[in-house]
Amino acid sequence: MANLTSPARSRTSAARICTIVAFVFAGLALLLSPLLFGVLGLLLGVVGAVLGDKPLGWYAAAASVAAAVIGTIIGTLLLNM
Repeated sequence: MANLTSPARSRTSAARICTIVAFVFAGLALLLSPLLFGVLGLLLGVVGAVLGDKPLGWYAAAASVAAAVIGTIIGTLLLNM
């Protein structure tokens, strides 16, 4: 019997999963640990874009960097109060 799943389809879903996790890490970078989750979100966003989720992967990478910067600013402001 022929295999009905194609490699392109699994690669696309892997790219989408990386992109979704990158967006989740962007949110965590804003709330918990900006450096750790920001870098992880950036890496997963780039991986998602390279694997085929072109616009959303790059948006997730940019969102992770922005969330890391904003999270760092918020953390600094809260510690200096």
